[in-house]
Amino acid sequence: MFRKQFADVIGKTGMVPLKDLRPLMGDQEGNTVSEFGLLDFEFFDDVKFAKQVADNYKLTFIDLSKAKIQDRMLKRLKKGTIIDFRAIPIQKTAKAVSVAIYDPSIVELKQELQTALQSPVEFILTNLSAWKSIFERIEESIDELLDTVKEVRQSEADDQEVKEEDIGEDVINYVNKILAEAFVKKCSDIHVEPYEKAFRIRFRIDGTLQEVARPNMALIAPLVSRLKILSQLDISEKRKPQDGRIKLSIGGKPIDYRVSSLPTLFGEKIVLRLLDQSNLQLDMTKLGFEKKQLSVFQNGIHQPYGMCLVTGPTGSGKTTTLYSALAELNQVGTNISTAEDPVEFNLEGINQVNVRKEVGLTFSSALKAFLRQDPDIIMVGEIRDIEVAEIAVEAALTGHLVLSTLHTNDAPSTVSRLLNMGIEPFLLTGSLNVVVAQRLCRRICANCKGPGDSTVEEIVACGVAPSSAQKINVMKGKGCDTCGGTGYKGRVAIYEVLDLTPGVKEAILRNASSDEIKKQAIKDGMKTLRMAALTKVALGETTLEEAVRNSAADKF
Repeated sequence: MFRKQFADVIGKTGMVPLKDLRPLMGDQEGNTVSEFGLLDFEFFDDVKFAKQVADNYKLTFIDLSKAKIQDRMLKRLKKGTIIDFRAIPIQKTAKAVSVAIYDPSIVELKQELQTALQSPVEFILTNLSAWKSIFERIEESIDELLDTVKEVRQSEADDQEVKEEDIGEDVINYVNKILAEAFVKKCSDIHVEPYEKAFRIRFRIDGTLQEVARPNMALIAPLVSRLKILSQLDISEKRKPQDGRIKLSIGGKPIDYRVSSLPTLFGEKIVLRLLDQSNLQLDMTKLGFEKKQLSVFQNGIHQPYGMCLVTGPTGSGKTTTLYSALAELNQVGTNISTAEDPVEFNLEGINQVNVRKEVGLTFSSALKAFLRQDPDIIMVGEIRDIEVAEIAVEAALTGHLVLSTLHTNDAPSTVSRLLNMGIEPFLLTGSLNVVVAQRLCRRICANCKGPGDSTVEEIVACGVAPSSAQKINVMKGKGCDTCGGTGYKGRVAIYEVLDLTPGVKEAILRNASSDEIKKQAIKDGMKTLRMAALTKVALGETTLEEAVRNSAADKF
């Protein structure tokens, strides 16, 4: 909530009219500080404002927009406390903790801040945009989030309540801690794995599994039961796989966990996939496409009809790319229907169908139904067989835009896969607009990034010309608290975008191999996955090892 004291400070400077402040003062945005709304005013110069306020209140002004502040300093206060005080610890000396503020009236709370920090405090005034930038780096601690883990139930069952009571509060709290920790660490999957003499929990973070706990063996049964109850699975059934879903609210954010149980030799293994709608990137320009690649892909999806395919292994970001395309195409005058297995994120304005094989609702039956629903755009989760492929091609040839995925190694292999399924070459060239292959490389941690030790010979061996290899400064993460010692934090996408040029179409029509199609596509300007990965290396975004791991060497 906008503090009245800060409004008084602004009023005294005369830089923002009172009529513009009133909407902000009535705003309530949960865990955000609504004063950030000031930055939306074109006439508001936050640096000029901060300097004037610093002079008026005899405070030291520092523009912290380029300051490197260690994460351990930001963790001296919980995020909730920072929101309450509008104060961020940025440095500690033998005498005091320096605290960044943008509102000088916070000085009145000095005693409370000193109690919270257990140290003397000195105030530094900074501009609002710099403060906001630092604030956005701060994450809720696991302890903070534990009290906010709430189940969002679709239905309540009396017998389920009894089972939860039987499990015990300690196990319930432990499960909540696992779910909260996974959310804080931004992991994509949680693996709960029982073995003969051990029980471990692993998180998949930035595409790599990391062991986070080895609970007592006695916890196996109650912990698995708790997870199955949350996901509304049958806890008495331990002989066959089951699938379910958990809907939770953590820190006020709705989080879905897609749950799979699998009977193993020493008990049931549970895997939970986190689906956080707030992390879904729907802005296509921010996915990682290079300028030319993005132009080719956008041209493909903005055609009135045809097929646009995205390919790559599980976890390579195909769903995000397709959803971003749908978000761009989602207009009031467009009828969009999707068939997904399962629906991962809810997109308003789009008719999403969850495939259910047990009742006969398959990709092919959903596609047939869509064609009777006056569609403009159809998205089918995956082309798995000839029946789905034929319906998709037919839809693309009869005036519909079709988006889908395949599991192939690269973009040219997608063409060969469809031909091998039985699609005629002339039908494929007439229906296919564009094919995108993609991978996710781990991004070098910005906090501990430094020069790597790769030699020119190693760079050349990866496919870089000797003259170019000498100019590349390969970077590497040394490992720090921010990245958990891995040297990586986050991921960056690499793309291979196959445009259906006349040369590529001609190669398809003469039943050329995927290697021949690839060679022609490169000649026509396509950048391969390896080329794209090495570009990210040259830009200092990922390492040479990640580039090699996520792309096959080009033969041409």
